[in-house]
This record gives sequence, structure tokens and C-alpha cells, in this order.
Amino acid sequence: MAILPIVRVPDPLLKKISKPVNKVDDKLRSFMDDMLETMYDAPGIGLAAVQVGKLLRILVIDTSRGEEDPNPNFYINPEITWTSKDINIYNEGCLSVPEQYADIERPAECKVKFLDYSGDLQEIHATNLLATCIQHEMDHLNGIVFIDYLSKLKRGMYVRKVKKYTMEED
Repeated sequence: MAILPIVRVPDPLLKKISKPVNKVDDKLRSFMDDMLETMYDAPGIGLAAVQVGKLLRILVIDTSRGEEDPNPNFYINPEITWTSKDINIYNEGCLSVPEQYADIERPAECKVKFLDYSGDLQEIHATNLLATCIQHEMDHLNGIVFIDYLSKLKRGMYVRKVKKYTMEED
């Protein structure tokens, strides 16, 4: 397994629409394992393939916390089939927007249809943090970053902060 470089705003790749996966095979599973290792290393709770430079409709998510055992989940070609009318507000962050956070409103629950790590069709009903995380990561597959929900002024401020953070890191 390998740690992959994470694409950061304002990279134009993050604005592109990801393409469906045609085949789940060992090569794809190896890539997803690398995504998972990258996410844990960052550290984060979710990562979309576009965030590591691949325009594929793949997410890895693990919302376990603290002393809980890791519970990684893989979502290939995910599709939200239903969202609740109830809304949750979470203070979201993003590995592509390091050290920046904002309160974002999203549906509190969603149903998601996807292929799992083995390529089998699954459907889940996600609530709370998992629902938020899935929606956040699915936005990436559609060229949306959480700061796109903010005002133009705030979004510009966040991008400048990420550029400065990235320069300081190098």
C-alpha cells in the first residue's frame, strides 16, 4: 500500500466530474487500499478518488472514532436514491482544504446504492455523521468542494489560506 498525494484547492481537477468505474478487479481494490491508507494517514474520515488525482466514482469512508475499531467502507459508483427533509449542520473540513472548517447544512439521512469492495451491489440507509460524510464525498465526484456552499468572499479567503498553508508546508 502507498500514501498518495492529496489534491488541494484551487486545483482545477477538483471541479471535474468523475467517471463511473467499469470493472471491480484486484487493480482497483489495490487503488482503494491506497486511498484508505492515505485517508488514515492524513488523517480524515472520507476521501474521494478525485482527491488523489483519479477521476473515478470511488469513495472510502471510516467514521469510527477514538477507541473504536476501524470500520472502512468502500463505495464504487455511489448513487444517492433518497434524502430526508430533516437537516443536520456539521462543522465540515476536507483533506483538499486543509485546516479550514465551516458549518454546512445537509439532509440528516440518505439512502445510497453502490458497489462494495468485492463489486457486489449494496444499498444502505445512512444517518448522522455517515450521511453527512457520504454527501460531502459524493459532492467531490460531481466537482463540488464544501467551500462552494459558502459566499464567494469566504470561499476566496479559504483558498488563499490553503495556498499559504501549502507554501509553508513545502
